[in-house]
Amino acid sequence: MSSALATQSGAADRGRSARKRIAILDAARDLFLHKGYAGTSMDDVAARAAVSKQTVYKNFADKQRLFTEVITTDVGRVGAATQARISAMPDSTNVAADLKEFARWHLADVMQPARLRLRRTLIGEAERFPELARTWYASGPEQSVAEFARWFSAWDARRLLRTPDPVLAAQYFNWLVLSIPLNKAMAYATDEPLFTAAELDAYSDEAVRIFLAAYAVPGETG
Repeated sequence: MSSALATQSGAADRGRSARKRIAILDAARDLFLHKGYAGTSMDDVAARAAVSKQTVYKNFADKQRLFTEVITTDVGRVGAATQARISAMPDSTNVAADLKEFARWHLADVMQPARLRLRRTLIGEAERFPELARTWYASGPEQSVAEFARWFSAWDARRLLRTPDPVLAAQYFNWLVLSIPLNKAMAYATDEPLFTAAELDAYSDEAVRIFLAAYAVPGETG
């Protein structure tokens, strides 16, 4: 075989291997989030991915490593649009309006069925995978609070908010927005919506109103 043909053959093999790996991860994600860690076997994953069990083990040495890969891949997914939205917030010229818009988006995003299942799964497996649960927390809730604190610090410096402790203010903001719907969602293992879009908007709007009542500089929030 010529070197060019060998290169093409190698590339094709790598492509097939990559597709199989993606299929395995997709199958495992669906199974772990719907059946849990204990309720999912490597045989289940192989059948759902339409590959051999040997192929699953070739890519992932055991179920624990497969679960870890699924969760870390999902935790690391932050869309460009999401990042752009977050990065633009410190430059706001209308804090009340922008916080209200962001809070609505933030709550709707967290309440997506797949995100709720991931949260439930990680909480349920926190003792078995303590490092993984901590990684999720650091990359999710903790990172959100850090971003919000950065906004509040910038707005405090511009005298748009009064937040002497921006981290504490960020924690209050995050929990005001999320707490009521999220607490209920953690107890209901269903993909059926527990709240209408209008109800979620009402919760987030009231959260912003309460937050601004505590932290706004009168006449300076738009």
